[in-house]
Amino acid sequence: MRHLIDPMDLSVEEINHLLDLADDIILHKEKYQEVCKHKKLATLFFEPSTRTRLSFEAAMMELGGNVLGFSSANSSSAAKGESVSDTVRVVAGYADIIAMRHPKEGAPYAAARKLSVPIINAGDGGHNHPTQTLTDLMTIRREKGKLDNLTVGMCGDLKFGRTVHSLIKAMSRYENINFIMISPEELRLPDYIIKDVFEKKNIKYKEVRTMEEVMPELDILYMTRVQKERFFNEADYIRLKDSFILDERKLLDAKEDLCIMHPLPRVNEISTKVDDDPRACYFKQALYGKYVRMALIMTLLGVSADENR
Repeated sequence: MRHLIDPMDLSVEEINHLLDLADDIILHKEKYQEVCKHKKLATLFFEPSTRTRLSFEAAMMELGGNVLGFSSANSSSAAKGESVSDTVRVVAGYADIIAMRHPKEGAPYAAARKLSVPIINAGDGGHNHPTQTLTDLMTIRREKGKLDNLTVGMCGDLKFGRTVHSLIKAMSRYENINFIMISPEELRLPDYIIKDVFEKKNIKYKEVRTMEEVMPELDILYMTRVQKERFFNEADYIRLKDSFILDERKLLDAKEDLCIMHPLPRVNEISTKVDDDPRACYFKQALYGKYVRMALIMTLLGVSADENR
């Protein structure tokens, strides 16, 4: 495994290895404090980010490594017209591994073609966000103890949500996953995912318009924001928006061990009163992202804790 551009670049075995390593890092943090000593991570973020960029930087620091990079295109030579390809080739001479976010779909793939160091796609437009997918898988496995035999509800913007699309593809490789898609008609899951994933792999799924009608069935509820700008008229948005805001009342019929997830940032799609519910996992989810990125950095650099003993 040289680069990570698409979550489907990873086999199930490789994903399990990364999650096992992340679990061990949580249990034995001290064992991993210097595994990346003298190694450098470059974070090349051509668009703003909070969780992804900072969790990559925290991950490398907790492994004993160093971090360099920029947090927006305006603070790099891209503002002068330098190509992405030239930028990453130059930075590859300064760092051992690169994490890159770019608004243009396919940019990390194009950059990887001429790189001498590993590159991690930290999000490319509406295309892929593989480390978020790994974060989601780790959250589910730690909270539910498994990645199979689950009913997964995905709620909100299912049409444009890259995290939803990536997680569906990743979880479709596990046994007996039942998907429930909860969205307004305007933001329903694209037909190509229904055909290429659900129908092609004979995976059980259904589409509904309210979360209340399926809440008792769910093991996982993955929330996303219903965006006003996706609607053709404001009246439709006002009519539908409250159906996709999770509050305490909607959780009355939910399972006691429901896992509520959200890739964040949250706007108003989950009431802050839900934050105190033990089933709310979205802040833990953000923390798990740091540990899975630590495991990924180690794996791509080919380092292990055993080498440092």
